[in-house]
Amino acid sequence: MATTYEISGKAVRRIGFGAMQLPGPGVMGPPKDHEQAVAVLRRAVEAGVNHIDTAQYYGPKVSNELIREALYPYPQDLVIVSKVGALRDDRGGWILAQRPEELRAGVEENLATLGIEQLGAVNIRRMERHDGLPPSQNVSVEDQLAEMVALREEGKIAGVGISTAPLAEVQAVSSEITCVQDPYSLLSQDDGGVLDHCIAAGIAFVPYFPLGSAFSRMPKVVDDPAVRSVAKRRGATPAQVGLAWLLARADNILLIPGTSSLAHLEENLGVVDVHLGDDDLAELNDRTANLPKPTPDCDSGED
Repeated sequence: MATTYEISGKAVRRIGFGAMQLPGPGVMGPPKDHEQAVAVLRRAVEAGVNHIDTAQYYGPKVSNELIREALYPYPQDLVIVSKVGALRDDRGGWILAQRPEELRAGVEENLATLGIEQLGAVNIRRMERHDGLPPSQNVSVEDQLAEMVALREEGKIAGVGISTAPLAEVQAVSSEITCVQDPYSLLSQDDGGVLDHCIAAGIAFVPYFPLGSAFSRMPKVVDDPAVRSVAKRRGATPAQVGLAWLLARADNILLIPGTSSLAHLEENLGVVDVHLGDDDLAELNDRTANLPKPTPDCDSGED
């Protein structure tokens, strides 16, 4: 099994870190424990993590400010990936920011807050599948991509990615992107077609909600009987089994489990030591064979 995969031409370890859980409740405001949030980031990098996923609207600014406080000056091999396409209001509401000039402003804000000249990659967080999209925010993926490619040519980002996009859009931009973020787990594979396309095209696939989410009505992987059975047999936690299955699913899958807890971080990092045998994978794959058929282009919620 591969231990690294490339984003923007740089090899990153397949267990990364997602910064979404560092801010306070609702991904707003300061963390509950500032010192532990900083310690989690430092421990992740110390343990070999060199792929961190963040966004300016996590907090807003909070996750980026914590990353800078904890890790600046950054290790040379660290790849920081962000996303643009949304903002937050003072009450934590989500504001669409899909226009090309808004994407550019989002990239500039990420650079300033993180204190860097170039991001490893930036994902376009697509919103077309949401009902009631205002006409001013109904921007084609081609127009968005053109602005992101311009930012890449200017050296402000090393690569372009796309998030929460249906297969047709991913196919349309494949020649220009380095990564895709879509919801995907052992028990929720509506975006399996996107994953298969990324495998064939050599594009990194970064699943969010890898263990399910009540927010997006994705079933909780850790509660599944087959997962719990394999975990008991392997002396692992159900969460580790769910993540290990993803690593075994395809070499281009990069994981970004997030946490604000040092203990939970160590559990996530321990996934590299969980080796699923053929019998384990057969039991888990039998479980996936009975999943409901995906609904084309259905929305899977905010990441």
